[in-house]
Amino acid sequence: MSEMQTETQEQEFKYIDIQCELKMETDEEKGSGRFSGYASIFGNKDLGNDVVEEGAFAKSLRNKSAKSVKMLYQHKTDEPIGVYKKVVEDEKGLYVEGQLAMGTQRGKEVYELMKMGAIDGLSIGYKVDAKGYEYDERGKRRKLKEVDLMEISAVTFPMNPKARVRKVKGVENTIREWEEMLREVGGLSRNESKMGAKALTQALSQRDVEDGKPELLNSITNLTQLIKGE
Repeated sequence: MSEMQTETQEQEFKYIDIQCELKMETDEEKGSGRFSGYASIFGNKDLGNDVVEEGAFAKSLRNKSAKSVKMLYQHKTDEPIGVYKKVVEDEKGLYVEGQLAMGTQRGKEVYELMKMGAIDGLSIGYKVDAKGYEYDERGKRRKLKEVDLMEISAVTFPMNPKARVRKVKGVENTIREWEEMLREVGGLSRNESKMGAKALTQALSQRDVEDGKPELLNSITNLTQLIKGE
């Protein structure tokens, strides 16, 4: 796990690494190199004691397109591996949808490693000046309020364990991933989420389900209420 920063006269360039839950393409899209997930989670302190506040990317994203936020491999500026199709803030954090360059050797390698789970981290590279953050002495952390997003890299060792690449297209959710989702979305305990994950996996094993469909979200809600006895 690493955190790098370089000082300039008025700005510093930093990286925040986040373990991601990769979300990949459907069976029909296998080999497309598409993935989605969160490159940053709001309100979560990373291992470098930085906390990204909601709205921190808003100004930066207004001034640049998704494609202008570079997709790199391990922060290497000479190794672009694709482009981002979508980079937006939501209530959880910085949500991204990316397209790996499958016509390149590195793009294909990263795709295979994402599918295997060998690469499951994203790291944002950004610039911030003194007006863009405040230091919380009591909590011993730095609150990032406004940053200039420069790039998002696929990395091996993340600093922030809560942001996941939620899906690499073509890879089904595992029981463990359902457990994590039920804990985060449904507020279930560890034992409850294990029960629910097993039931969901069995129920969905015979059909393709696109993440985010209303019926899937309703099923998760109903399941959590059933487990909690509500």
